[in-house]
Amino acid sequence: MRHPFLMAVLTFCVFSQYTFSQEIAENPEKYTAHNKGKFYIFWGGNRESFSKSDIRFKGADYDFTLYDVKAHDKPKGYHIDYFNPARMTIPQTNFRIGYFINDHYNISIGFDHMKYVVYNDQRVNYSGYYPNAGTYNEDPNNGSLTLDKDFLLFEHTDGLNYVNTEISRVDDISNWFGLPNTDKFQLNLTEGLGAGILYPKTNSTLLGKERNDEFHIAGYGVSAKAGLNFTFFKYFFIQTELKGGYIEMNDIRTTKSSADSAEQNFWFFQRIITVGGIFRL
Repeated sequence: MRHPFLMAVLTFCVFSQYTFSQEIAENPEKYTAHNKGKFYIFWGGNRESFSKSDIRFKGADYDFTLYDVKAHDKPKGYHIDYFNPARMTIPQTNFRIGYFINDHYNISIGFDHMKYVVYNDQRVNYSGYYPNAGTYNEDPNNGSLTLDKDFLLFEHTDGLNYVNTEISRVDDISNWFGLPNTDKFQLNLTEGLGAGILYPKTNSTLLGKERNDEFHIAGYGVSAKAGLNFTFFKYFFIQTELKGGYIEMNDIRTTKSSADSAEQNFWFFQRIITVGGIFRL
């Protein structure tokens, strides 16, 4: 004889298992629900701003400092070079590849290819000594001179290369905007901290000397960022970032002579837009 209570329990278990299986079939877990174990890669461009900087130049017969020097970036605008494999490292660009160690945090390596150009013909204060003093439009009354091509042209345009590691946090904020299906469109907030080295190729014409044209480890930098990530159809995204930091360059190559060098420090601020992909191997 079948026991009524046992039959009820069995019926409930079978019904529950069927319902649970049906829910899984109808509502499978979304690809975008978890990030742990995913890789990502992105590529894009930037614009930069720089604080004023004191730059010290040292050599066998000179040692002088220029104060509050102004500089700017060197953008190419909307240009095919960003997508031309043979020329895509020429514009101001950002590249990064990273791995999610859990659903919210990822570790990445990358480089920020910035360009730093000292404004020509600006008037700056100076101190120190150099050859042929008095022939560079100096004003001895206030200790100022004009940075013209005969005295100095100075730029990191090949470029101001910040090679760095970042740790970043990512949070899905799609529900803030009522987005129903994150596998079709997902909105994420990201923040991060980074540190790395500066590996510039400095183009400098100093006191008529032959310029140096080699990449060189010149110092270090630290940075922080915040941005928005727009993910489409699970695997593709556009990411915008605001990124700022501090750069200390204490060993800048300026001429062919190893006796000649420069040092400077300044703050930078980047506006970045990139395109990329996120995937599991």
